[in-house]
Amino acid sequence: MTEQFVRKMEEGVKLLGIQLSEKQLEQFYRYYEMLIETNKVMNLTAITELPEVVSKHFVDSLALVKAVGNLSEQDSSVFDVGTGAGFPGIPLKIAFPNLKITLLDSLNKRVKFLQSVIDELGLEKIFAIHGRAEDYGSKSDYREQYDYCVSRAVANLSTLSEYCLPFVKVGGKFISYKSGSIEEELEQAKGAIKLLGSKTQKVVKFSIEEMDTETAAERSFVIIEKKEPMSKKYPRKAGLPSKEPLK
Repeated sequence: MTEQFVRKMEEGVKLLGIQLSEKQLEQFYRYYEMLIETNKVMNLTAITELPEVVSKHFVDSLALVKAVGNLSEQDSSVFDVGTGAGFPGIPLKIAFPNLKITLLDSLNKRVKFLQSVIDELGLEKIFAIHGRAEDYGSKSDYREQYDYCVSRAVANLSTLSEYCLPFVKVGGKFISYKSGSIEEELEQAKGAIKLLGSKTQKVVKFSIEEMDTETAAERSFVIIEKKEPMSKKYPRKAGLPSKEPLK
């Protein structure tokens, strides 16, 4: 574990009011090493420089606390849709071991990478599963079982809502990580969110200082609350939420 890594991590999490132990910092560094090593043979991330991995992946993932408050005091269950290389689910699990987390990705070799990270870091109550959100969202073991569903996946909010809201309990929340201006996208997703028994609660804007460049990445959390059980019509069959977003 390098001094640069420790400094960048501590600077980043301090902005969020999070403290990490030596063990947690070591887990993050080992995750970074595995990410970079595996990325040589598998497309996991275009961001590989240490300062950027810290700010744009690790700290950005942990910024969820800006939307939901102190996660260390919550015994919450979290479902991470389209987790890819494990963001935000694995950073959340390292920083907040109390959380129960399920990671979903549609590419099996990525899921095998996630499982190797979970095993290597000795993480518990975190599961990596392979499949599509449209399929798992209809299964009783997963449907309406989670306090939070989170996603950093790149898709429009209507599509993401149909992927993610099926997993959320009534009273729970779907939180979408978004970049740039989101007002128009939010307006277009209003109908879909209502059809899915939910309501946009608020939008939280924030920026993570990219510590080397002194520029700030404009980010938003769209927080959508599940108000009532969802119609069994949703999610529709695989492919439809992205091809024909709900209006």
